[in-house]
Amino acid sequence: MSADVHPGLEGLRDAAAALRPELVELRRALHRDPEIGLDLPRTRAKVLAALDGLPLEITLGKALSSVTAVLRGGRPGPAVLLRADLDALPVQENSGLPYASEVPGAMHACGHDLHTAALVGAARLLAERREHLAGSVVFMFQPGEEGDGGAALMVEEGVLDAAGERVAAAYALHVGASLLPAGYVAGRPGPIMAASDTLRVTVRGRGGHGSMPHLAVDPVPVACEAVLALQTMVTRRFDAFDPVVLTVGTFHAGTAENVIPDEAAFGATVRSFSPAARQSVLAEVVRVAEGIGAAHGCQVDAVIEHGYPVTVNDPAEAEYAERTARQLLGQESYIEMPRPLAGSEDFGVLAEHVPAAYVMFGACPADADPFTAPYNHSAEARFDDGVLGDAAALLAALALGKVS
Repeated sequence: MSADVHPGLEGLRDAAAALRPELVELRRALHRDPEIGLDLPRTRAKVLAALDGLPLEITLGKALSSVTAVLRGGRPGPAVLLRADLDALPVQENSGLPYASEVPGAMHACGHDLHTAALVGAARLLAERREHLAGSVVFMFQPGEEGDGGAALMVEEGVLDAAGERVAAAYALHVGASLLPAGYVAGRPGPIMAASDTLRVTVRGRGGHGSMPHLAVDPVPVACEAVLALQTMVTRRFDAFDPVVLTVGTFHAGTAENVIPDEAAFGATVRSFSPAARQSVLAEVVRVAEGIGAAHGCQVDAVIEHGYPVTVNDPAEAEYAERTARQLLGQESYIEMPRPLAGSEDFGVLAEHVPAAYVMFGACPADADPFTAPYNHSAEARFDDGVLGDAAALLAALALGKVS
């Protein structure tokens, strides 16, 4: 071990490997019994049982089934936060795994079951190394990541100050069923995940008979024109090197082929990769939709539903996460991402409050090609839970090195 490696990392990976069978058992129990949203009583019970006996100060959420656990180090120092998300997706599993979901219409298709087990492992590893901790570690077990705003609710309930002071940094990892080989870590400074917002547009005209459109105000072609104008707006109003993505996923109008409806409606997801682009695109989409409607004599209701912000890695924390991963897992274990992912994550809420680093962790099964394997959120997604030892060790290492 080189002189610049924290002494607490000595033997950490081996200790985590010894824990792996228990973590795999926990992960598979979570996978068989997924829960969706903010209220996850069975999941929380499993987490509490797995943490039982550790020297932790535990607080339960009020507005959601969260668990916040604080570990006090042996010496004074700053507090850091490690986060895992707990919730599953409304997906009917089709993975063929022997421990597949037993809950109809729910599946851990995004790997949150692995995140939870890895964070439990990190808590156990760090509890055994309290003498190496100069500070505190906050373990954040968060429901409602998949669109329900769980991170913001936990911030409101005080997770960032759970140790008695504001945490100095926050860290998290996200497993991938594809793209990365198992055990590899990928990250980057700056934006790593997109902001995600929703645009809902209703075009109101005046209905009539399809044979006499001149006596009506047809909202259907107006809505269609707005959809196309929004696509053009993206290519002409935004820098190609600070892009935005707009995809219309729903379009509803009419009840019969020969009837002009009173209204037409569509919905779109809007992704952006910088706070400035996000602010601009959300203003532009409303302006374009309303302008198209006005040009044709239609009233337009264009509403923005704010989602998750851009997840931005603090440059210093991203460099620290890279250095830690290389020291723990080997120099070749870390890959710098050339660009952010267009998916979104509410870890970005934490990164708006404190310096943070978020990394991707490969969990593609050994019998699958990372470039063709089903991706996260697929009903066929499979994750190699053999990576749980290293994932737990990485989370623990991030805390150990930071609070030294």
